[in-house]
Amino acid sequence: MSVRKFLLPVSSTTSASAALQTGLMLAKRWNAHLQVLHIRSAQEFAPFVGEGMTGAMIEDMMSATERASGQRERSLEELFALAAEEAGVPVGEALHGRDEPSASFTTLTGREDELIAHRARLADLTIVPHPQAGEDVAAADALHAVLFDSGRPVLLAPVVPPETFGTRVAIAWNGTANAASALASVMPFVRQAEAVRILVCDDYRRPGPSGAEVAEYISHHGVTADVVQFYPRKGMTGAGLLAAATEFRADLMSMGAYSTASRLRQLILGGITRHVLEHAQLPVLMNR
Repeated sequence: MSVRKFLLPVSSTTSASAALQTGLMLAKRWNAHLQVLHIRSAQEFAPFVGEGMTGAMIEDMMSATERASGQRERSLEELFALAAEEAGVPVGEALHGRDEPSASFTTLTGREDELIAHRARLADLTIVPHPQAGEDVAAADALHAVLFDSGRPVLLAPVVPPETFGTRVAIAWNGTANAASALASVMPFVRQAEAVRILVCDDYRRPGPSGAEVAEYISHHGVTADVVQFYPRKGMTGAGLLAAATEFRADLMSMGAYSTASRLRQLILGGITRHVLEHAQLPVLMNR
């Protein structure tokens, strides 16, 4: 079990830096290819076009939008090139497939959510910048595009680049199919981890296998994991989960996403997934 290709969609230099460093760290660890993807929207100017605008005004707006988009693309590519150089990762599409790390930068034009979801379907893991990093809200759109329309796992990068990754793995377990999908995706990291802990909670649990059964399953992969009960903090299960992961000194956590309610309901009312997305300080691998 290994990972050989990572996808990293980027939309602004504000949020991309920490995610880039995380992605390059993983590429080096697995001798994998990191494909950094920037989407130029063909509809960026559309919301501003209204009645009363002349053809010349629309053309001027399109030109200004094109210039701004081009500048953003150049800034992101420069940031990528610098980060790859500092990490010592060779750059080039033709390099992937070798037993060494590599990285590339690709720009496509189209609908961001659609293109990211399509590309993610053929990536072992898609890394997305933290939604709360800077003022960039597109990162959250990218995360949800992968979760809901790719069938593949997504890794939420921390706001600050991690010093280590996957040496201590926390598995948030509630018995659901989503949690099982996340467990399957995190197993390559579990097999290499120094310590693994399964986190369970009565308020989090749903019908399905127990934490002890997860530990028994993991043992077949030659890994010993302990099972620890965590408790909500100030009435919030998500806060209790993150506190338990922090207490374990985890540098990677896996969990099923939006397993107890719809995404819309959680965004409106709150939920464990939403709390983790907003407050996680460590890398979080998620599946649906």
